[in-house]
Amino acid sequence: MTTPGSAATPGSAATPDGTTTTVEGPPDTGSGSDSGAPARGAARLVDALFRAREISIAGALVLLVLGTYLANPRFLSGQGVKDLLLNASVLVLLAVGQSAVVITRNIDLSVGSVVGLSAFACGRFVAGTDHGVVTVLLLGAAVGVVCGLVSGALVSFGGVPALVVTLGMLYIIQGVDYWWAQGDQINAAEVPDPVLGLGSGGVSVVGVPYLPLIALVLLAATAYFLRNHRSGRELYAIGSSPQAALLAGIPIRRRVLAAYVFSGAVAGFAGALWLARFGTVVADNAHGWELTVVSAVVVGGVAITGGTGTVWGAALGALLLTTIGSVLVVLKVDSFWQGAITGALLLLAIGVDRVVNLRMTAALRKRSAPHGNGG
Repeated sequence: MTTPGSAATPGSAATPDGTTTTVEGPPDTGSGSDSGAPARGAARLVDALFRAREISIAGALVLLVLGTYLANPRFLSGQGVKDLLLNASVLVLLAVGQSAVVITRNIDLSVGSVVGLSAFACGRFVAGTDHGVVTVLLLGAAVGVVCGLVSGALVSFGGVPALVVTLGMLYIIQGVDYWWAQGDQINAAEVPDPVLGLGSGGVSVVGVPYLPLIALVLLAATAYFLRNHRSGRELYAIGSSPQAALLAGIPIRRRVLAAYVFSGAVAGFAGALWLARFGTVVADNAHGWELTVVSAVVVGGVAITGGTGTVWGAALGALLLTTIGSVLVVLKVDSFWQGAITGALLLLAIGVDRVVNLRMTAALRKRSAPHGNGG
């Protein structure tokens, strides 16, 4: 049985949001109710650290937006805010899918290529037809599922390092896409109006575009699953310590495979939304987005070493990177600096993760020392 906020026992795998996955093990031999106090304190400490990380990212985002607004008030015009949300939607979706993989101490470098392949496949499928929106979205997700299934099987059951597998998949997918396209492109005039309406339309009552709402729904559903479902919490346990997860009876291979399939499905779904958003697609859509997605996830507080972070933080990281790109355009700064700033933020985030992990480890040892000495 699992309960949010419960104390970790010798047969439990703790997660950064304060939940534990309890497995069969020897009975607790601690001295009364105080035996779980250090674990509860550790869970609260971890939760507080990552909430502080997300709050700091949100604060930096607010300061960036306000500073740009003071320099150019048109940045927060109705159209400006709409464009910012639309531009961030696809990256937020990819960050959500990537987070599930990174939490398990793996990585997926093929997501950008999957977006390009899915967008072109959907565009070729609907060109000159009257296919509906649901059909296009399902096709995009199916393309992503196939790609994620191949990568996940090689990583989880084949034992091939994730970096090697997904980098290879990146080039394979790009090659297939270029071979299929043969220099051709899908024009917006060939795409059915309902599909284009999904990318440009919105809820008339509140004026919010569809794409940010779709991204928000998927984000909330994923966050709920990771926090409240056992299989979601087991992803954190795998990333925290694969050896302990194995001893706890967690089906590591199946969980890692599921994470890759989910990431691929989200990337394929995002490719269909890319078609709806831009209408015109070519073979190299989303080329180079792999590192941008990884940067958004790590900047958002999902540790590259696995086991910690939330999809809410990853979404904030994606929104921050997208906003930086928009700010540079508004301030007429060379786009070269966007890549430089993204790289700097990535290095800073990794450095912060390292410092936080060291301090958290020291704090946990300090908290557990009186309990251990007293046993």
